[in-house]
Amino acid sequence: MSSGDEQKLPTEGSASPSFTPTFRDYWKERILYPTLLAGVAGGGIGLVSKHRKTHGLANISATYATNLAIVASCYCGAREFVRVTRRSEPGDLINSALAGFGTGALLGNLQGGQAGAIRYSLVFAVAGTAFDFATMRLYPMMKAFNGSMFQHEKNGESRLKLPEWSPIQVLDEEALAAKKAREEKLYSQRVLGKMSKEE
Repeated sequence: MSSGDEQKLPTEGSASPSFTPTFRDYWKERILYPTLLAGVAGGGIGLVSKHRKTHGLANISATYATNLAIVASCYCGAREFVRVTRRSEPGDLINSALAGFGTGALLGNLQGGQAGAIRYSLVFAVAGTAFDFATMRLYPMMKAFNGSMFQHEKNGESRLKLPEWSPIQVLDEEALAAKKAREEKLYSQRVLGKMSKEE
């Protein structure tokens, strides 16, 4: 794609009003990451599947991972297609219901014909909408948890924030200079103590 992909898209809760993610960033967040997570979850389900002894652990894990990734990518892609077509916000649950209905109908028709399409479309619409609703409710809690676990530096980097009671402490520049001065003082006292013992 050309530089036309760099169009700006709105986000639900962007951290700063000056930063608006590009289309590629938005695509990664709304389609690619859920697909990858679904693939990992599918591989995990395959690890504990009762069919792993019959088909082999690697084969069944790869099958589950592939199938769940395909379903997630179809659903997320359809949800974004519906959102763009309706010109609605990313958190609109009608997008999720319509995308689940369409994805379920498509995949159900491939799996079980017309009867399968009806069943799958209803299941996907309910499950997809419920998943998106739960995700919208959990997102602020996860963001708060992330803020409490990670310390954000002035240069944009973040690192794990240690609790106050932890014996391991990350020191700032002043504390490092004071620690170095104490160590030099103790070292000079030790060296002078050894010299006086030798004499």
